[in-house]
Amino acid sequence: MAGGWAKDGAVSEQIEASISDELARMKARRAPVGESLTHCAECEEPIPDARRKAIPGVKLCVDCVAERDAVFKVRGGINRRGSKDSQLK
Repeated sequence: MAGGWAKDGAVSEQIEASISDELARMKARRAPVGESLTHCAECEEPIPDARRKAIPGVKLCVDCVAERDAVFKVRGGINRRGSKDSQLK
């Protein structure tokens, strides 16, 4: 079902594109790159060998990661439709 000037299946394509974008963003965030640091990049505390072996490319200690993840981040949505209804929500 399409509405207005949109072609058939446009809504499904928009949903799939949004899901693909979010999955790509999550994969990029989870995959540390490079060599693990011996000390945390934020607090300079030593990072245990077990953590460095478990997560290659780790840059932060457990405490700093927990603190960072506890902070709520508001992300703006993407208005792919451009209709008045989607802008009002």
